[in-house]
Amino acid sequence: MNIEKKVISDLTLCYWVTTLEIHGKRHFLVASEKEYACLLFDQDGNLVDKVWDRPGGTMTAVQVPGAVDGDFLATHRMYAPDWSKDASIVLAYPAEDGWKIKNLVHLPGVHRFDILRRNGVNFLIACTIKSRYEYEEDWRFPGKVFVGVLPKDLRDLPEDYELPMTVLMDDQLKNHGYSRDIHQGVQTSIVTTENGVFRITPPAEPGLAWTVEQYLDEPTSDALLLDLDGDGEKEMMTFSPFHGDTLKVFKLRDGRYEKVYEYEKKLPFIHAICAAQFNGKEIGIIGHRRGDRDLLALSYQDGAYRIELLDHDIGPANARAEVIEGKTVLVSANREINEVAYYTLTP
Repeated sequence: MNIEKKVISDLTLCYWVTTLEIHGKRHFLVASEKEYACLLFDQDGNLVDKVWDRPGGTMTAVQVPGAVDGDFLATHRMYAPDWSKDASIVLAYPAEDGWKIKNLVHLPGVHRFDILRRNGVNFLIACTIKSRYEYEEDWRFPGKVFVGVLPKDLRDLPEDYELPMTVLMDDQLKNHGYSRDIHQGVQTSIVTTENGVFRITPPAEPGLAWTVEQYLDEPTSDALLLDLDGDGEKEMMTFSPFHGDTLKVFKLRDGRYEKVYEYEKKLPFIHAICAAQFNGKEIGIIGHRRGDRDLLALSYQDGAYRIELLDHDIGPANARAEVIEGKTVLVSANREINEVAYYTLTP
Protein backbone atom coordinates (compact mmCIF):
# COMPACT_ATOMS: atom_id res chain seq x y z
CA MET A 1 0.00 0.00 0.00
CA ASN A 2 1.23 3.47 -0.91
CA ILE A 3 0.26 6.29 1.44
CA GLU A 4 0.29 9.98 0.59
CA LYS A 5 -0.38 12.34 3.51
CA LYS A 6 -1.48 15.95 3.47
CA VAL A 7 -2.06 17.99 6.64
CA ILE A 8 -5.17 20.11 6.07
CA SER A 9 -5.67 21.78 9.47
CA ASP A 10 -4.18 22.29 12.93
CA LEU A 11 -7.59 22.19 14.63
CA THR A 12 -7.11 22.00 18.40
CA LEU A 13 -8.30 18.69 19.92
CA CYS A 14 -9.94 17.68 16.64
CA TYR A 15 -12.18 14.72 17.31
CA TRP A 16 -15.11 13.94 15.00
CA VAL A 17 -14.98 13.31 11.25
CA THR A 18 -17.93 12.72 8.94
CA THR A 19 -18.99 13.44 5.38
CA LEU A 20 -21.68 15.74 4.00
CA GLU A 21 -23.21 15.75 0.54
CA ILE A 22 -23.77 19.39 -0.42
CA HIS A 23 -25.48 19.92 -3.77
CA GLY A 24 -24.19 16.57 -4.96
CA LYS A 25 -20.58 17.15 -3.92
CA ARG A 26 -18.73 15.26 -1.19
CA HIS A 27 -17.37 17.24 1.77
CA PHE A 28 -15.60 16.34 5.01
CA LEU A 29 -16.73 17.84 8.31
CA VAL A 30 -14.24 17.89 11.21
CA ALA A 31 -15.05 19.19 14.69
CA SER A 32 -13.28 19.63 18.02
CA GLU A 33 -14.41 17.91 21.20
CA LYS A 34 -13.52 20.97 23.29
CA GLU A 35 -14.37 24.67 22.89
CA TYR A 36 -12.97 24.99 19.38
CA ALA A 37 -14.14 25.05 15.80
CA CYS A 38 -16.05 22.90 13.36
CA LEU A 39 -14.58 23.04 9.85
CA LEU A 40 -15.86 22.04 6.41
CA PHE A 41 -13.50 20.76 3.70
CA ASP A 42 -14.14 19.81 0.08
CA GLN A 43 -13.46 16.30 -1.22
CA ASP A 44 -9.83 17.21 -1.93
CA GLY A 45 -9.19 18.45 1.61
CA ASN A 46 -9.40 22.19 0.93
CA LEU A 47 -11.00 24.31 3.67
CA VAL A 48 -14.22 25.85 2.36
CA ASP A 49 -16.02 27.09 5.49
CA LYS A 50 -16.00 27.41 9.26
CA VAL A 51 -19.35 26.24 10.63
CA TRP A 52 -18.75 27.56 14.17
CA ASP A 53 -15.96 28.72 16.48
CA ARG A 54 -17.66 27.67 19.72
CA PRO A 55 -19.06 26.07 21.85
CA GLY A 56 -17.65 22.84 20.39
CA GLY A 57 -18.01 19.65 22.37
CA THR A 58 -18.79 17.68 19.23
CA MET A 59 -18.61 13.93 19.73
CA THR A 60 -20.94 13.12 16.79
CA ALA A 61 -22.35 14.86 13.71
CA VAL A 62 -24.73 13.35 11.13
CA GLN A 63 -26.25 14.81 7.97
CA VAL A 64 -30.02 15.13 7.86
CA PRO A 65 -31.23 12.69 5.16
CA GLY A 66 -32.16 14.45 1.94
CA ALA A 67 -30.76 17.84 3.03
CA VAL A 68 -29.18 19.11 -0.20
CA ASP A 69 -27.62 22.13 1.55
CA GLY A 70 -25.77 19.90 4.01
CA ASP A 71 -27.98 20.43 7.09
CA PHE A 72 -26.68 18.25 9.92
CA LEU A 73 -27.21 17.42 13.58
CA ALA A 74 -24.33 17.56 16.05
CA THR A 75 -23.60 17.34 19.74
CA HIS A 76 -22.66 20.54 21.53
CA ARG A 77 -21.05 20.99 24.95
CA MET A 78 -20.27 17.27 25.28
CA TYR A 79 -16.70 17.96 26.37
CA ALA A 80 -16.01 14.68 28.19
CA PRO A 81 -17.96 12.10 30.20
CA ASP A 82 -17.51 14.26 33.32
CA TRP A 83 -18.12 17.56 31.53
CA SER A 84 -21.44 16.90 29.86
CA LYS A 85 -24.28 18.27 32.02
CA ASP A 86 -25.14 20.89 29.38
CA ALA A 87 -24.74 18.60 26.37
CA SER A 88 -27.34 18.78 23.62
CA ILE A 89 -28.03 17.84 20.02
CA VAL A 90 -28.29 20.83 17.70
CA LEU A 91 -29.28 21.45 14.08
CA ALA A 92 -26.78 23.28 11.86
CA TYR A 93 -27.78 24.64 8.45
CA PRO A 94 -26.38 27.24 6.02
CA ALA A 95 -28.03 30.62 5.49
CA GLU A 96 -27.12 33.77 3.60
CA ASP A 97 -25.29 35.22 6.59
CA GLY A 98 -23.54 32.03 7.68
CA TRP A 99 -24.42 28.81 9.41
CA LYS A 100 -27.36 28.83 11.80
CA ILE A 101 -27.40 26.69 14.94
CA LYS A 102 -30.67 25.65 16.59
CA ASN A 103 -31.07 23.45 19.66
CA LEU A 104 -33.02 20.24 19.09
CA VAL A 105 -32.88 18.45 22.44
CA HIS A 106 -30.99 18.89 25.71
CA LEU A 107 -29.51 15.49 26.58
CA PRO A 108 -26.80 15.38 29.29
CA GLY A 109 -24.07 12.86 28.53
CA VAL A 110 -25.03 12.36 24.88
CA HIS A 111 -22.00 10.85 23.16
CA ARG A 112 -23.16 9.08 20.00
CA PHE A 113 -26.35 9.44 17.98
CA ASP A 114 -27.64 8.73 14.50
CA ILE A 115 -30.55 9.29 12.16
CA LEU A 116 -32.00 6.01 10.86
CA ARG A 117 -34.36 6.37 7.92
CA ARG A 118 -37.00 3.69 7.40
CA ASN A 119 -40.08 3.86 5.16
CA GLY A 120 -39.71 7.62 4.74
CA VAL A 121 -39.42 8.35 8.48
CA ASN A 122 -36.30 9.76 10.17
CA PHE A 123 -35.79 8.07 13.54
CA LEU A 124 -33.30 9.55 16.01
CA ILE A 125 -31.30 7.23 18.28
CA ALA A 126 -29.10 8.84 20.94
CA CYS A 127 -26.75 7.17 23.42
CA THR A 128 -25.60 8.75 26.68
CA ILE A 129 -22.25 7.59 28.04
CA LYS A 130 -23.50 8.09 31.60
CA SER A 131 -26.72 9.47 33.08
CA ARG A 132 -25.14 11.87 35.58
CA TYR A 133 -22.06 12.27 37.76
CA GLU A 134 -20.98 13.96 40.96
CA TYR A 135 -17.19 13.79 40.64
CA GLU A 136 -14.51 12.87 38.10
CA GLU A 137 -14.60 9.21 36.98
CA ASP A 138 -17.98 8.73 38.62
CA TRP A 139 -19.47 5.71 36.84
CA ARG A 140 -22.27 4.99 39.33
CA PHE A 141 -24.98 6.18 36.92
CA PRO A 142 -24.95 4.10 33.70
CA GLY A 143 -25.88 5.52 30.32
CA LYS A 144 -29.05 5.03 28.34
CA VAL A 145 -30.28 4.68 24.77
CA PHE A 146 -32.97 7.17 23.77
CA VAL A 147 -35.14 7.09 20.63
CA GLY A 148 -37.51 9.50 18.93
CA VAL A 149 -38.93 10.63 15.60
CA LEU A 150 -37.57 13.72 13.85
CA PRO A 151 -40.05 16.30 12.53
CA LYS A 152 -39.95 16.80 8.77
CA ASP A 153 -39.10 20.52 8.75
CA LEU A 154 -36.33 20.95 11.29
CA ARG A 155 -35.47 24.50 10.23
CA ASP A 156 -39.01 25.68 11.11
CA LEU A 157 -38.95 24.42 14.70
CA PRO A 158 -39.37 27.10 17.41
CA GLU A 159 -36.30 28.18 19.33
CA ASP A 160 -37.56 26.61 22.58
CA TYR A 161 -38.38 23.25 20.97
CA GLU A 162 -37.41 20.04 22.80
CA LEU A 163 -37.66 16.83 20.81
CA PRO A 164 -39.62 14.15 22.71
CA MET A 165 -37.35 11.19 23.45
CA THR A 166 -38.12 7.79 24.98
CA VAL A 167 -35.72 5.56 26.91
CA LEU A 168 -35.24 2.32 24.97
CA MET A 169 -32.42 0.84 27.09
CA ASP A 170 -31.03 1.84 30.47
CA ASP A 171 -28.36 0.55 32.82
CA GLN A 172 -25.79 0.66 29.99
CA LEU A 173 -22.48 1.26 31.77
CA LYS A 174 -19.81 3.10 29.71
CA ASN A 175 -22.13 3.41 26.72
CA HIS A 176 -19.44 4.44 24.22
CA GLY A 177 -19.39 2.88 20.76
CA TYR A 178 -21.72 3.28 17.81
CA SER A 179 -21.78 2.34 14.14
CA ARG A 180 -24.50 2.07 11.51
CA ASP A 181 -25.11 -1.19 9.68
CA ILE A 182 -27.50 -2.12 6.87
CA HIS A 183 -29.17 -5.36 7.93
CA GLN A 184 -31.75 -7.09 5.72
CA GLY A 185 -32.19 -3.83 3.83
CA VAL A 186 -32.81 -1.72 6.97
CA GLN A 187 -30.56 0.90 8.59
CA THR A 188 -29.72 -0.35 12.10
CA SER A 189 -27.48 0.67 14.99
CA ILE A 190 -24.59 -1.26 16.53
CA VAL A 191 -24.22 -0.01 20.11
CA THR A 192 -21.42 -1.07 22.47
CA THR A 193 -21.28 -0.79 26.24
CA GLU A 194 -19.78 -2.53 29.27
CA ASN A 195 -22.78 -4.87 28.88
CA GLY A 196 -21.74 -5.99 25.38
CA VAL A 197 -22.66 -5.41 21.73
CA PHE A 198 -26.24 -4.78 20.63
CA ARG A 199 -28.05 -4.35 17.31
CA ILE A 200 -30.96 -1.90 17.51
CA THR A 201 -33.51 -1.75 14.70
CA PRO A 202 -36.11 1.01 14.25
CA PRO A 203 -39.75 0.03 13.70
CA ALA A 204 -41.44 -0.09 10.32
CA GLU A 205 -43.49 2.93 11.39
CA PRO A 206 -43.70 5.29 14.38
CA GLY A 207 -45.52 3.89 17.35
CA LEU A 208 -44.32 0.34 16.88
CA ALA A 209 -41.62 -1.25 19.01
CA TRP A 210 -37.90 -1.01 18.34
CA THR A 211 -35.97 -4.29 18.26
CA VAL A 212 -32.91 -4.97 20.43
CA GLU A 213 -30.62 -7.99 19.89
CA GLN A 214 -27.47 -8.77 21.86
CA TYR A 215 -24.48 -10.08 19.87
CA LEU A 216 -21.76 -10.20 22.56
CA ASP A 217 -21.91 -10.06 26.34
CA GLU A 218 -18.32 -8.93 26.98
CA PRO A 219 -17.32 -5.31 27.73
CA THR A 220 -16.78 -3.55 24.39
CA SER A 221 -15.72 -0.02 23.57
CA ASP A 222 -16.49 -0.03 19.81
CA ALA A 223 -17.69 -2.47 17.15
CA LEU A 224 -17.99 -2.43 13.38
CA LEU A 225 -19.46 -4.98 10.98
CA LEU A 226 -17.52 -5.39 7.72
CA ASP A 227 -16.65 -8.16 5.27
CA LEU A 228 -12.89 -8.42 5.62
CA ASP A 229 -12.43 -11.93 4.20
CA GLY A 230 -14.75 -11.34 1.23
CA ASP A 231 -17.00 -14.35 1.87
CA GLY A 232 -20.18 -12.28 1.65
CA GLU A 233 -20.83 -12.32 5.40
CA LYS A 234 -19.67 -9.55 7.70
CA GLU A 235 -17.21 -10.10 10.50
CA MET A 236 -17.41 -8.02 13.66
CA MET A 237 -14.31 -5.99 14.52
CA THR A 238 -14.20 -4.85 18.15
CA PHE A 239 -12.12 -2.77 20.55
CA SER A 240 -12.22 -3.82 24.18
CA PRO A 241 -12.71 -3.06 26.98
CA PHE A 242 -13.83 0.58 27.42
CA HIS A 243 -11.11 2.80 25.91
CA GLY A 244 -9.09 -0.40 25.98
CA ASP A 245 -6.15 -1.90 24.13
CA THR A 246 -7.40 -5.08 22.44
CA LEU A 247 -8.41 -5.51 18.79
CA LYS A 248 -10.50 -8.60 17.98
CA VAL A 249 -12.41 -10.03 15.02
CA PHE A 250 -15.45 -12.30 15.38
CA LYS A 251 -17.31 -14.40 12.80
CA LEU A 252 -20.91 -15.53 12.97
CA ARG A 253 -21.01 -19.32 13.26
CA ASP A 254 -24.15 -21.32 14.05
CA GLY A 255 -25.92 -18.15 15.15
CA ARG A 256 -23.15 -16.98 17.52
CA TYR A 257 -20.18 -14.67 17.12
CA GLU A 258 -16.91 -16.51 17.78
CA LYS A 259 -13.49 -14.90 18.02
CA VAL A 260 -11.27 -15.75 15.03
CA TYR A 261 -8.52 -13.15 15.50
CA GLU A 262 -6.89 -11.07 18.22
CA TYR A 263 -4.03 -8.72 17.45
CA GLU A 264 -1.03 -9.77 19.51
CA LYS A 265 0.08 -6.20 20.17
CA LYS A 266 -1.74 -4.05 22.71
CA LEU A 267 -2.97 -0.69 21.46
CA PRO A 268 -3.49 1.65 24.44
CA PHE A 269 -6.63 3.83 24.28
CA ILE A 270 -7.81 2.35 20.99
CA HIS A 271 -10.47 4.68 19.59
CA ALA A 272 -10.69 5.47 15.85
CA ILE A 273 -12.69 2.94 13.84
CA CYS A 274 -14.12 2.90 10.32
CA ALA A 275 -14.32 0.76 7.20
CA ALA A 276 -12.67 1.55 3.87
CA GLN A 277 -12.91 0.16 0.36
CA PHE A 278 -9.38 -0.45 -0.90
CA ASN A 279 -8.21 -2.24 -4.03
CA GLY A 280 -11.55 -4.01 -4.43
CA LYS A 281 -11.70 -5.21 -0.81
CA GLU A 282 -13.02 -3.98 2.50
CA ILE A 283 -10.50 -3.11 5.20
CA GLY A 284 -10.75 -1.81 8.75
CA ILE A 285 -9.14 1.43 9.92
CA ILE A 286 -7.92 1.57 13.52
CA GLY A 287 -6.35 4.34 15.58
CA HIS A 288 -5.17 4.52 19.17
CA ARG A 289 -4.40 7.54 21.32
CA ARG A 290 -1.67 6.37 23.70
CA GLY A 291 1.55 4.37 23.42
CA ASP A 292 2.72 4.40 19.80
CA ARG A 293 -0.45 6.36 18.85
CA ASP A 294 -0.66 4.72 15.43
CA LEU A 295 -3.12 4.72 12.56
CA LEU A 296 -3.47 1.17 11.23
CA ALA A 297 -5.25 -0.85 8.55
CA LEU A 298 -6.63 -4.35 9.14
CA SER A 299 -7.07 -6.55 6.06
CA TYR A 300 -7.45 -10.21 5.15
CA GLN A 301 -4.76 -11.55 2.81
CA ASP A 302 -3.67 -15.07 1.90
CA GLY A 303 -5.96 -16.64 4.47
CA ALA A 304 -4.91 -14.46 7.43
CA TYR A 305 -5.73 -11.12 9.06
CA ARG A 306 -2.92 -8.61 8.69
CA ILE A 307 -2.09 -5.21 10.21
CA GLU A 308 -0.39 -2.45 8.23
CA LEU A 309 0.94 0.83 9.60
CA LEU A 310 -0.50 3.94 7.93
CA ASP A 311 0.93 6.65 10.21
CA HIS A 312 2.83 6.81 13.51
CA ASP A 313 2.70 8.88 16.71
CA ILE A 314 -0.38 10.93 15.80
CA GLY A 315 -3.11 9.74 18.22
CA PRO A 316 -6.24 9.45 16.04
CA ALA A 317 -9.60 9.98 17.73
CA ASN A 318 -11.80 9.26 14.70
CA ALA A 319 -11.44 8.76 10.95
CA ARG A 320 -13.62 8.52 7.85
CA ALA A 321 -12.81 6.83 4.53
CA GLU A 322 -14.39 7.44 1.13
CA VAL A 323 -13.68 6.45 -2.46
CA ILE A 324 -13.19 9.66 -4.44
CA GLU A 325 -12.48 9.58 -8.15
CA GLY A 326 -11.48 5.94 -7.86
CA LYS A 327 -9.02 6.48 -5.00
CA THR A 328 -9.38 5.57 -1.33
CA VAL A 329 -9.26 8.74 0.76
CA LEU A 330 -9.01 8.77 4.54
CA VAL A 331 -9.49 11.85 6.73
CA SER A 332 -8.24 11.38 10.29
CA ALA A 333 -8.69 13.61 13.33
CA ASN A 334 -5.25 13.14 14.90
CA ARG A 335 -6.38 14.58 18.20
CA GLU A 336 -3.24 14.10 20.25
CA ILE A 337 -1.19 16.34 17.95
CA ASN A 338 -4.04 18.73 16.93
CA GLU A 339 -3.79 17.65 13.30
CA VAL A 340 -6.39 16.94 10.65
CA ALA A 341 -4.78 14.76 7.99
CA TYR A 342 -5.91 13.72 4.51
CA TYR A 343 -4.48 10.40 3.32
CA THR A 344 -4.66 8.96 -0.18
CA LEU A 345 -4.21 5.19 -0.25
CA THR A 346 -3.19 3.44 -3.48
CA PRO A 347 -2.03 -0.14 -4.21
